[in-house]
Amino acid sequence: MNLSRFWHNHSNFNPLVISTTLVAVLLLVASVLFAPQSTQSILDVAKLGIFEHFSWFYIIACSLFLFFLIFVSGSSFGKIKLGADEEEPEFGFVSWLAMLFAAGMGVGLMFFGVAEPLSHFNSSVVSGSVDVKTQQAIVHTAFHWGIHAWAIYGTIALALAYFAFRYKLPLALRSCFYPLLKDKINGKMGDVVDIVALIATLFGIITTLGFGSAQLGSGLVQLGWVSENSFALQVGVIIVVMSMATLSAISGVGKGVKILSETNLGIALSLLVFVLCTAPTLYLLSALSDNIGTYLSQLIPLSFKTYVYEPQNVKWFNAWTIVYWAWWCSWAPFVGLFIARISRGRTIREFVFGVLVIPTLFSLLWFTIFGNSAIWFDTHTANGALSAATSAPEKLLFQFFHYLPWSGLTSVMALISIALFFVTSADSGIYVLNNIASRDKAMVAKRWQAVMWSVLMSVVAIALLRSGGLGTLQTMTLITALPFALLMLLMCVSLLMGLSADKKYFAAKFTPSSSMWTGEKWRERLAHMLNQAEEKDILLFLKRTALPAMYQLQNELISNYGFHAQVVKHFDDEVPAVELVIHKETMRDFVYGIRSVAKEVAENLVADEHLPNFQNAVTYEPITYFSDGRQGYDVGYMSQNELIADILKQYERYLSLLGDVGQELMSHEQSELAE
Repeated sequence: MNLSRFWHNHSNFNPLVISTTLVAVLLLVASVLFAPQSTQSILDVAKLGIFEHFSWFYIIACSLFLFFLIFVSGSSFGKIKLGADEEEPEFGFVSWLAMLFAAGMGVGLMFFGVAEPLSHFNSSVVSGSVDVKTQQAIVHTAFHWGIHAWAIYGTIALALAYFAFRYKLPLALRSCFYPLLKDKINGKMGDVVDIVALIATLFGIITTLGFGSAQLGSGLVQLGWVSENSFALQVGVIIVVMSMATLSAISGVGKGVKILSETNLGIALSLLVFVLCTAPTLYLLSALSDNIGTYLSQLIPLSFKTYVYEPQNVKWFNAWTIVYWAWWCSWAPFVGLFIARISRGRTIREFVFGVLVIPTLFSLLWFTIFGNSAIWFDTHTANGALSAATSAPEKLLFQFFHYLPWSGLTSVMALISIALFFVTSADSGIYVLNNIASRDKAMVAKRWQAVMWSVLMSVVAIALLRSGGLGTLQTMTLITALPFALLMLLMCVSLLMGLSADKKYFAAKFTPSSSMWTGEKWRERLAHMLNQAEEKDILLFLKRTALPAMYQLQNELISNYGFHAQVVKHFDDEVPAVELVIHKETMRDFVYGIRSVAKEVAENLVADEHLPNFQNAVTYEPITYFSDGRQGYDVGYMSQNELIADILKQYERYLSLLGDVGQELMSHEQSELAE
């Protein structure tokens, strides 16, 4: 058995994608280990150049993602399901929200819940009294973690879920570009998309793993369980966390992540309620209402603010807002793919509401309770001690708990919650990495692949921690966000094209003539469907079918009912047509006409070898028209008797409207014509 056959039988990796990614990671790690200063200098120049020249692009792009999701969910597209029309959601609503929370923002809220509001409170971007500065600090924090961040995740998650579950394409980033690239997504262009996404995802998870181990180590020091946050301690934390994540990943996303996410959400909510009850409760509840209103009132201005008129705050703007926007974009493949995986069966409107509104409200609640409490204690009790510790954000949460009762218990709960957040993030990351790197997205990844990703991420994180190179990896992650943000804009265009085709496809109805079909003339109707009609064929239909039918009905109306009916022929006109006119005094005449209409033929039908009779780019159809301007339809399948029945059906409608709204409308038009 040769190597390629062995590899094919024992893994589901795409050889090009996995090999290119591993080479890129190893080259970057080698450059950090052996030429750290040169590597960091080159990446810093690139990062600063991007932030200086493209900060406006991040601001516009992220706002466009938000408005795009609002438009899609509020339009008729919102009713479309992420899956078949009859499918039900795979996970319950609470379990779904718990997994969204854990995979998307959970660990970040624990890390920055206290640190970021305090940092903004002491920055130049806020000014005024203590209360005004507090309010603005919370609003800026909520802006970074609120609806815009989730709009970035939601955009890519919606595209992934839609094309995977509605179009039945693989759950892969390349599938999102199907309307633009068609079958090219299965070739090298699709591989390039997967490689970029895989590298960005891998770098992001490894960076988070390294920084997360430092926070967990600080928590153990704060609890007094260890004397210092040493390198050996952080290595131990990484090994334990990744071992748990691997076991969870092997158990499957429906079991491992679901159980851990629900458990962690319970712990986080318990901490939230505890802080609310033991901190100044009335102040926090009042602040929550105020913060929601201020956030909503400033959402539009902040969405487009580039600080071009406040040059003194540009440095803060780049260091916080632009870094966050770039960071969310770089994490979008990871979080978006996971959100898509757990969202099957939901409507687009339900999906957008769940992804945008619920996490944003929870973020506002979290930062109000933790952030407002921290600033209140800092200004009323701690005499600035918490503000002084903002340079070490991994310690702030545990120092904050010292100002509340039972600080030991709450610190232990926070430590468990942080650990579980990292486990669920790593677990989700392993699933996503396996998905992106696979050659067949429908295949279940081999268990050894989960172990491989776990070992790879652990070894790289430990090596970079040892050399101090995690900052380089973080910089690399942020740089990759710019081209990916551009790809996401193209993804929005592709998704709109897909949704439009979806709506047109499922809104298509049977032609009115088909409702009259029996099996009597099925061979003739099949031949009609599989052959293109030329204009001479329509003329033949008008003379042999339409005219005889109209003459029969005209004779019946005149001889038996005394009606003034007339058949009009337009064979000499540019557009051949025939019509039956039934005159009515003081009212608009009833007109049932049929004319030849040219219609373009889809390119794929002309190119299809199995449809040899489709050779021209234009075909012709006999389309009805009426005196009231309603849209007509194809009657080319009808026989003479069926055509008479269709004329009578339209005439019956005409008569029924004479005694209703049609009388006023049609008599008004007739009076205008008389004038």
